[in-house]
Amino acid sequence: MRTTSNPVFKNLPKGPGGYATFGSGSAGASQAAYQYGQQTAPQYTPSAPQRAMTVDDVVTKTGTTLGVLTVTAVLSYFLTNTNPGLAPILVFGGMIVGLVLVLVAVFGKKMDNPAIVLSYAAAQGLFVGGLSWLFANVMVAGISAGALIGQAVLGTFGVFFGMLMVYKTGAIRVTPRMTRMVVAGIFGALVLMIGNLVASFFMDGGFGLRDGGPLAIIFSLFVIGLAAFSFLIDFDAADEMIRQGAPERAAWGVALGLTITLVWLYIEILRLLSYFNQE
Repeated sequence: MRTTSNPVFKNLPKGPGGYATFGSGSAGASQAAYQYGQQTAPQYTPSAPQRAMTVDDVVTKTGTTLGVLTVTAVLSYFLTNTNPGLAPILVFGGMIVGLVLVLVAVFGKKMDNPAIVLSYAAAQGLFVGGLSWLFANVMVAGISAGALIGQAVLGTFGVFFGMLMVYKTGAIRVTPRMTRMVVAGIFGALVLMIGNLVASFFMDGGFGLRDGGPLAIIFSLFVIGLAAFSFLIDFDAADEMIRQGAPERAAWGVALGLTITLVWLYIEILRLLSYFNQE
């Protein structure tokens, strides 16, 4: 059984059954758990009969979650545009609240709680809207805010649907080795980002991973690649849950996991685009 690089899929319920799959199934199957290595997850035994999760459930819950995120992001952007002083409050407030909700969902095993998932979407919407305003109006020049944000949104969903097609056709197989490489890459990128942040306190630009130079562009492309391959592993985890007959509520956990990766990918694409438009 393979593992997923997304922490939200840890301990999402599974059950016996043979239900319609998230993709074609040709790319294999993975357990929905966040671990570095391989381990068999316990099977979910419902206390009462529950309808099994389907592809429609995943699509509906994910669409609802992204809808809430989009509405709050637009609201956050226009509030920030009206009062720029709100930018740090919305960005850091949304980021911290979102992080707390993810921790509660993961460690409290509440990934299938719709209230937590939708609250996370609202918090991330505030974060994304405020940060988008900062990138489009403070950090770059020579391009309209709408064009920059529009390009980032198109790029994000382009990668998402592209990787979905890759998964459905089985062009890239999700294997334990690939999963370990992606997880190792994510941890490595995180260590580099933290190191660059610490170094920036002592030298201008730190190690140059976020200063807009050639090294920063390469690093952003690397991170975007990690996010893209994370989608493959997440699709595979969702596919396995559907095949095993996880209860319908588990679709909220899948929606949460996919939303986390989408937000991560959007911010990284937005950052990369900003490099090409800096003065």
